Amino acid sequence: MSKDKPSNDAPEVHSTGHLQSVRARFAICSLIFLLACGVRVLSWHDTRLEVGKVQTAVSRDYQHVAQLLRQGGLASFLSSSSSLSDLDTMGHPPGYSILMAGIFSLSGESNTTIQFVQIVCDALAAVVIFLIVAEILPLSAATIAGMLAALSPQLAWNSVLLLPDALAVLPLLLAIYCLANAARHPRLRTFIIAGALVGLSCWLRANAMLLTFFLAAAVPLLVKGERQWRYALAVVFGTLLIVLPLTIRNAIVFHRFIPLSLGAGQTLLEGIADYDPQGRFGIPNTDVGIMKQEAEQSARPDYYPRLFNPDGVERERARLARGFGVIRTHPLWFGGVMTRRAASMLRLERSRLVAIEPPVSHSLGEIATLEPVWTGAPAEPPLSGVGLAPQARVSHEISTDSLSLIGDESKYGDQFSSNVVNVKQNNDYVFTVPIKIESGRMRISVVGSGSKVYSSTIVETIESTSPEQQPTNLVELPFVAGSTQPVQVVFSNEASNPPHPLLRIGPIKLFELGPARFLWTRYPRLLVNGIQKIFLTAIILPLAIVGLGLLIMREQSRALIILAVVPVYFFCVQSIVHTEYRYVLAVDYFLFALVGVAVAWVINLIKTTLPSLGARTSRPH
Repeated sequence: MSKDKPSNDAPEVHSTGHLQSVRARFAICSLIFLLACGVRVLSWHDTRLEVGKVQTAVSRDYQHVAQLLRQGGLASFLSSSSSLSDLDTMGHPPGYSILMAGIFSLSGESNTTIQFVQIVCDALAAVVIFLIVAEILPLSAATIAGMLAALSPQLAWNSVLLLPDALAVLPLLLAIYCLANAARHPRLRTFIIAGALVGLSCWLRANAMLLTFFLAAAVPLLVKGERQWRYALAVVFGTLLIVLPLTIRNAIVFHRFIPLSLGAGQTLLEGIADYDPQGRFGIPNTDVGIMKQEAEQSARPDYYPRLFNPDGVERERARLARGFGVIRTHPLWFGGVMTRRAASMLRLERSRLVAIEPPVSHSLGEIATLEPVWTGAPAEPPLSGVGLAPQARVSHEISTDSLSLIGDESKYGDQFSSNVVNVKQNNDYVFTVPIKIESGRMRISVVGSGSKVYSSTIVETIESTSPEQQPTNLVELPFVAGSTQPVQVVFSNEASNPPHPLLRIGPIKLFELGPARFLWTRYPRLLVNGIQKIFLTAIILPLAIVGLGLLIMREQSRALIILAVVPVYFFCVQSIVHTEYRYVLAVDYFLFALVGVAVAWVINLIKTTLPSLGARTSRPH
């Protein structure tokens, strides 16, 4: 009798199953990437005319450094006699400006190219959070986490701003993916790469500078054995490998020890002032206020209006010393500040959703060649009670041919509206409104029938500028007319401080730009807009807490450590200084991961419960 040959069926089945798993992951990654790109392109289409007005001064600083890099090249970056040796260029790490300079060299000075690079990177970040969760949890939880990141209005909005905050998240997520992968298959080079990715993020934003020590502390909890401390040190080594060249460059150019950039002292002081409304510590809560105070206290008028030049390093050290002095004398109070600030990081930013209607597609530069189809003269305001709030006041200033408007004490009430004008359906239009706001803050909107808002913007005074010196700006309000109906320009209070905002309005003009385009996008926009309405703290945070509870109850310590290390870092370190939502975008990704755990558990519970209920009802009594 011949012996049976050994069967190879099991290895073949295993190989086939692995291949199918890889294909499934690739398909899901492709879907998440395409969805994320689509949502971000729609967000860019909606906001491309407005993003330049967000953090304008900060964006201008990055572009200024990028121009200096293009003009002088690498040699100027390393020279102590070039324009880049000005300490005012050290308010931010140079990574984003270097990226800008490279893009400008390849494609000209196009902000659109920069935005599309950011869109692609942010879409990849949604894929990476899927891969992180898929390494440690079921595929269903990972898919939900990736989809939430792809659809999030908060992430989509930040991806199109001319700022490095969204870009800086991708290296951090890749570092966590390396950590998750290395926890299963420890390799020295993987830990080094994880640390290097943290260093790369620091070249874009300095917020993650100490994250490498948190990752290193997590390594012994994830990896057992005698080599665990070597792996932990490898993470720190990888970060230093990337960060030290910048530190050495700063030492060569500025002859000072500056690890990444300046600004920690400034944000520490402003962070204290954020939670000191009574001003008992005497610390201003704005850059301008800090510069003015330093100039007065040091009898150095040249300290204003520049944050870091002259004596930027010494001023930063004095700011840090002053801030830490407050912390030492009021530790319990500051502990409460850190707790409240950390809790605020769990709230989702109130971001603009993808609009249902497509935005104006014509260039606003066409206005110069067009005649207005309607003009509202300041000398012809509506009568009291018709388009005018009872307590608001308007008057015609003959000398400047403008309408003076003084709002009432309400926070958000409508104050004044122009006469109505008819528009054609599916056409692009733009209102132009010359505005000089001398006090307070107001919102200007284009409103149609049924109080539908077509376009809106906020105007406010420039800090530390007298009412007489406030500039007159031409506010542009582009919109697509959804139907043939009257529209009007409405002026509203916008939480003005002080109350009774005062502004002067010149002749309001309406220009017809031509037929609207991309109207077919109304259908995907309607779907995306509907889904994005669930991205509220009241919905996402409870689900994330449920997901966290499930991981704790199931004792999934590896998943807990990997998903918690970045949020815990921001809670502990970023909470020390002034914080904005864009600084802590990385936390949102891990909230979505926990939501994925909760939703996947609910879906699985429903799938297992329904068949048993069906079986019970089908049994004969």
